[in-house]
Amino acid sequence: MGIFEWLNNQFLKMEWLFWLVRVLVEDVFGLSMATASGASLHFFIYDVIKIFILLAVLIFSVSWVQSYFPPERTRKILGGMKGFKANLTGALMGTVTPFCSCSSIPLFIGFTSSGLPLGVTFSFLISSPLVDLASVILLASIFNWSIAIAYVVVGLVLAVIGGTIISKANMTRYVESFVLHSPVLDVPQAELTRKDRLDYSVAQVADIFKRVWLYVLIGVGIGAVIHNWLPESWITTVLGQDNWWSVLVATLIGVPMYADIFGTLPIAEALVGKGVGLGTALAFMMAVTALSLPSLIMLKKVIKAPLLVLFVGIVACGIIIIGFIFNAFAYLLI
Repeated sequence: MGIFEWLNNQFLKMEWLFWLVRVLVEDVFGLSMATASGASLHFFIYDVIKIFILLAVLIFSVSWVQSYFPPERTRKILGGMKGFKANLTGALMGTVTPFCSCSSIPLFIGFTSSGLPLGVTFSFLISSPLVDLASVILLASIFNWSIAIAYVVVGLVLAVIGGTIISKANMTRYVESFVLHSPVLDVPQAELTRKDRLDYSVAQVADIFKRVWLYVLIGVGIGAVIHNWLPESWITTVLGQDNWWSVLVATLIGVPMYADIFGTLPIAEALVGKGVGLGTALAFMMAVTALSLPSLIMLKKVIKAPLLVLFVGIVACGIIIIGFIFNAFAYLLI
């Protein structure tokens, strides 16, 4: 075993935690891992602790980096860019914002009111809930780095293409006037001290934990049930990778739901373990995070119906295409 593989197993997949939880389940609770009850309890405890540890470390690190890029500085960076470069930069900025779709909308409003091109702000809005760095690391911890990197690439491609299409469609007239004419204060940011950055990063960890802990518990709980209690035949009948419609169904099921990506990852893990195609599981996860009903309701408050329909259509079609691509080429990544 190489040093990278060992580090990946111990620090990312946390094999040490897997065995500690196994000892807890078998020796303390007296449940065999061969039973559905024991395996479910192990799945739940192990995944919850692993996700929360990784979240704390990753969100703290990302927030520390974010402290150097407040919205005003971000606006100045993007303000001088146009076309593909601007959309790509907007999508990349979304990867360092560990927010769900609802939390990304206020930043979307701020960027739009600051005068940034509409395509750039939509590239940000698409990428932010889909491909933030914390979720990518968690994806690698559950599956592998090949899948995580491929997921980042297709997520960024979707964000850039979506922003470009919206830009070319000249849809600014479908943004509510109060967004375009919101006052923007151009106040230079005081230099933050190390303590300021530390306080900010800790506050971000606490804030995101408050917003996602319930979804993590629910998501891991559902994953434990799927992984150990639902017959594989039931799941593969509807979402099996041999069914051409599985990606479409997974996307449609995901849209009305609302959960953070951290809560949907354990569900995706359990679905793949039951024989569901990788692309089908990822399509479900992306639909829940990028097109959740609450976020669309919030977005309807700031943009008009034609732009909202275009946005949903682009993202939904992109997710479905990505799902089919992952299902077709999953053998290269696993």
